[in-house]
Amino acid sequence: MKTPAEYYQRDRQWHAPALTPEYKTSVSRAPSFPLLSLEQSASEITGPSFRNDDINPGDNDLLHNYATAGESAIGERIILHGRVLDENARPVPHVLVEIWQANAGGRYRHRKDGYLAPIDANFGGCGRTLTDDQGYYVFHTVKPGAYPWRNWVNSWRPAHVHFSVFGTSFSQRLITQCYFEGDPLIARCPIVQTLKDPAAVDQLTAALDMNATIPLDSIAYRFDIVLRGRRATYFENRPEGG
Repeated sequence: MKTPAEYYQRDRQWHAPALTPEYKTSVSRAPSFPLLSLEQSASEITGPSFRNDDINPGDNDLLHNYATAGESAIGERIILHGRVLDENARPVPHVLVEIWQANAGGRYRHRKDGYLAPIDANFGGCGRTLTDDQGYYVFHTVKPGAYPWRNWVNSWRPAHVHFSVFGTSFSQRLITQCYFEGDPLIARCPIVQTLKDPAAVDQLTAALDMNATIPLDSIAYRFDIVLRGRRATYFENRPEGG
């Protein structure tokens, strides 16, 4: 049985500041007062947990999980895979990984998306899976298209896939997104520009992985995800050291 332990505090210097006026939406969303530091509760460091029967076979196959029988989603077929690790480079097994994305034309399947690109009747745009014993996950999907958004007059979001990773507890919960190696829109995106460290941008970019590519079928991209790590040991029986 795993002993409850606090997780590493977030590195506020690594992540983008809450208020970044070039990303217009942050102006109304950013907090007006300094953030409070709260101790992690028992419920935050002990759950939730997921089992294989919580998901259905094929939930990680976005090419077919919303398609009519015998049909497939339209677009560049890709494999998006990688490992979920903690900050000590240890695999995080049996955690729920969920993704959602636009279709190959850059349009989401929801009523408020008014972009001109057509809806793909065979693509729902979301999937989920559990990591294996080594923290490995894989999705089969289409590469999402870029789309315009009303930040400035001619702002475009790079192709990206949104991720939700629960980790082993709510304190490890991560919601993020990945981009794709070689996309010229990454450097122009106001959201990406909120990250001042190029290494942080690199960590959000899925690398082309020809070794995992299926010839005549699907190009592969690798995206490893790092979650907050548990402290390996207590220091003098206090959770603040390790």
